[in-house]
Amino acid sequence: MKKVFFAWLVTLAAMVARAGIHTETVEYTQGDTPLEGYLAYDDAVTGIRPGVLVVHQWKGLGDYEKARAQMLARLGYVAFCADIYGKGIRPPTTAEAGMVATKYKTDRTLLRLRVNAGLDELKRNELVDRRKVAAIGYCFGGTAVLELARSGAELNGVVVFHGGLDSPTPADGHRIRCKVLCCAGADDPFEKPADLTAFEAEMHDANVDWRLYEYGGAMHSFTDWTADGSLPGALYNERADHRSWIDMKAFFGEIFQ
Repeated sequence: MKKVFFAWLVTLAAMVARAGIHTETVEYTQGDTPLEGYLAYDDAVTGIRPGVLVVHQWKGLGDYEKARAQMLARLGYVAFCADIYGKGIRPPTTAEAGMVATKYKTDRTLLRLRVNAGLDELKRNELVDRRKVAAIGYCFGGTAVLELARSGAELNGVVVFHGGLDSPTPADGHRIRCKVLCCAGADDPFEKPADLTAFEAEMHDANVDWRLYEYGGAMHSFTDWTADGSLPGALYNERADHRSWIDMKAFFGEIFQ
């Protein structure tokens, strides 16, 4: 699986070079904390265009999120990968990643500050049409973009890919001002039925424009081509990955009209 992944990255890099995709590391801050994000856009496109914030999984911003940003850039968007953990903090193991992710999941105020800092950095880019902005997140990042929406942030929509949908303060659903798309694995053992029920109630009670798509046979991390099952319950599913990307593009077509 890893050999296939790295071969795919080499192919992607070549495609990006041919397509004229500009990428760069971007340093920014949240309070006194230094952060290091990643920007991608097609420099062959002229004028302003929609912006998409990308939030990383539990091991921090890495090659996976950067590849997704490049894919978004090829669709004509300005993509910016946020750094929630801080510059240089990239947990190498699942045990360390779990500890760092838990820090933010148990402090939703801090999580919202960090993800809003990423959104602000995206909106500062002169190529971004501030009237057309969305955020997507994977796993931990899915939880982050949902908290971004719950913070009352101004954007058109958020897309959650196999992210935790639980909320310590369900009443915050009333602060959501954008559309919400959740893409979940029907066989995800980490998504508790009680959390799904509570999420649906939260969205309904707050009258949010939302939708939840479940993909049959898909487990946790179904979009992550590096998920090889070594973490029980987390496995890449090509069919679900492909379908959820199509669903995301259709969602963007709606919110960016």
